[in-house]
Amino acid sequence: MSTLKSIGKRILSALPVVIGVVLVIYLMLRILPGNAIVTMMGEHYNAASAETMIAELGLDQPWYVQFWRCITGLFTGDMGTSIKYHKPVSELIAVYFPVTVKLSLLAAAVAWVIGIVCGVVSAMRKDHLADRIGMGFSLLGISVPVFMTAMVLQYLLAYKMKWFPIQGTDRGLVSYLLPALALGWSSAGNVARLTRSTLLDVMQSDYIDTARAKGRSVAGAVVFHALRNAMIPVITVMAMQISSLLSGAVITETIFSLPGIGRLCVDAISGRDVPLLQGSVVFTTLLVIAGNLVADCLYSVLDPRIRKEG
Repeated sequence: MSTLKSIGKRILSALPVVIGVVLVIYLMLRILPGNAIVTMMGEHYNAASAETMIAELGLDQPWYVQFWRCITGLFTGDMGTSIKYHKPVSELIAVYFPVTVKLSLLAAAVAWVIGIVCGVVSAMRKDHLADRIGMGFSLLGISVPVFMTAMVLQYLLAYKMKWFPIQGTDRGLVSYLLPALALGWSSAGNVARLTRSTLLDVMQSDYIDTARAKGRSVAGAVVFHALRNAMIPVITVMAMQISSLLSGAVITETIFSLPGIGRLCVDAISGRDVPLLQGSVVFTTLLVIAGNLVADCLYSVLDPRIRKEG
């Protein structure tokens, strides 16, 4: 019961954050210079048609009325209609979102597997060659921008080696492997460094010495005793990474021509499609908030001390 109460408090505390974030996004999109209607109509612009479109989109209403409609639309699934595609924004997101989910889940799997393995090996071989190689690999992943990693991997593994398709989703799951590697490398570096540091702290505990005194090898003590406790903060970071990967795939999807939410945002920006851009940004922002909320709740489940503090 205390766990459910703690989770309920965190959900309620997230609601004002959601409203505040939606308000900030709404105002930022409205103060941008230029006129989206004029941009969309281009050479076919005329005053009568522009006024008709403005009335259809509700842009002639006061800002607080438009904002309230935006908030209520989040709960009903109505995010407006795209000016460019002439389709409901929620329908477009439903079409493009599965591609982003596939890419993000594969990137998360790459980050977790590589990060945890490198972190464990580095902790077990502290100050040895394996430790230096693993941490150097992690630092490189964190430091190099995602777009640079994506283009280098695309050139070497897709263009030169021809192991993967260069762009598109024609080859099914294989088409997602190279983008997932490019997107997940940076997150793998964070997971590896956190796993190493927390594991080194846990390995100094008395129960690890007891396990070693009873005949456990170093690897056995790490796998069966130290790793379970060391993974608590790592799991929290991993849960937050899913939401960040979902919202951060814009560059990767653009480079590899994947029809996901990121590509949808780029098209909305280039076409000044305000309803589509607003819906896409709000949707990805809600994913980040939801991911942080899940991580917070998961942390309170794994660590009873967090529940008592909450």
